[in-house]
Amino acid sequence: MTMAASPPPDSLPAEQLLNRPVWHSLSGPQQDLALGDALARRYRPEIHLFAAAADDSPEALNALSRLLPARGSLYLLQVPALRLPPGAVALKTAQGVQMLATRSLADEPTHPDIQPLGDADAAEMLALAELTQPGPFLAQTHRMGRFLGVRLQGRLAAMAGERMHVAGHTEVSGVCTHPDFRGLGLARRLSAAVARQIEARGERPFLHAWRSNEAAIALYESLGFQWRSDVQVAVIARAS
Repeated sequence: MTMAASPPPDSLPAEQLLNRPVWHSLSGPQQDLALGDALARRYRPEIHLFAAAADDSPEALNALSRLLPARGSLYLLQVPALRLPPGAVALKTAQGVQMLATRSLADEPTHPDIQPLGDADAAEMLALAELTQPGPFLAQTHRMGRFLGVRLQGRLAAMAGERMHVAGHTEVSGVCTHPDFRGLGLARRLSAAVARQIEARGERPFLHAWRSNEAAIALYESLGFQWRSDVQVAVIARAS
């Protein structure tokens, strides 16, 4: 049986794209960072741990199962209820929220020391992420988009950047501040700066937060982000 061709990602409505942001990133703007096929994809292991099936069909879930590493785990994130691929177990499940920008942040105060981050900063970015745990962050996660940071006292004090990209939308992510520099408003100013660079490309910023992280949600609401939907999250691995 021949499968019907899927519509190109940029022709889909925003609601459909954002309901499965991992899949539509990996099959769209970030396909150069992907492993897999037309049924299931994951980010390359040095980039990130997110993976997704194209839909909930048995064929797609089987394809997702084939992407599970022999050791280690993958992350699933989507609005619809999650279905585990064959041979997988959930090590952790949780609920998050997906939020969309509702206003421009062009007038939000900036910081004089904000600077772009790149390959030369990768080790410091990874160390900061491992210390503060903003979410999965690997050695080359910074290649998913443009990252910005602030250095104080010769150290990377805070950072924020771009993660998933679907047509017309880019995710603000990796927002974290070293404990020595909290209380200075760096997370707010960096989040706003990343959102501004997304807006400048004619795209709309969105983001995810753990549903239980009330402080982060309050910060994003103060920047004009509003709840769009709850999202389902699971960390999966091969069953032993």
